[in-house]
Amino acid sequence: GIWKESVIFVVEDDAQNGPDHVDAHRSPAFVISPYTRRGTVNHTLYTTAGVLRTLELVLGLPPMSQYDAAARPLFGCFQATPSLAPYQAKAAQVGLDTRNTAWNHSAERSSHFNLAKEDAAPDLDLTEVVWKAIKGENAVVPAPRRGAFLRAAPKHDDDDD
Repeated sequence: GIWKESVIFVVEDDAQNGPDHVDAHRSPAFVISPYTRRGTVNHTLYTTAGVLRTLELVLGLPPMSQYDAAARPLFGCFQATPSLAPYQAKAAQVGLDTRNTAWNHSAERSSHFNLAKEDAAPDLDLTEVVWKAIKGENAVVPAPRRGAFLRAAPKHDDDDD
């Protein structure tokens, strides 16, 4: 079948925000293939352009732009020999139709968020609610850390500042 020569990339659309202890501009990505290194979490900094570049390399296509041409391919996600062992699904531990019945301060706060439209909820408040839901109601939320890949230009005497 086709599976032995396939790869599936799962990436978040419009990945943004959600800070905890690292820069907020990150998201999970999944690479599914017989050539994927199984049982591995790869912490390499990749970009969406890197996913595109990897796909181009797999298909033997040239880069579409300077961004994917310069992007780091996801080489660390793959192994040379395919594993055709079948996937072993884990059964859900909680019924998919079970609603969360816990009610606390964070639940009260989030009940007022506008979740009907993307990016309408206040990002830092939403981050705090999610953090406390996972870590506990008394957990302290780390301050957001933001990073930019910018190089400062040298100042000149004729600058206005």
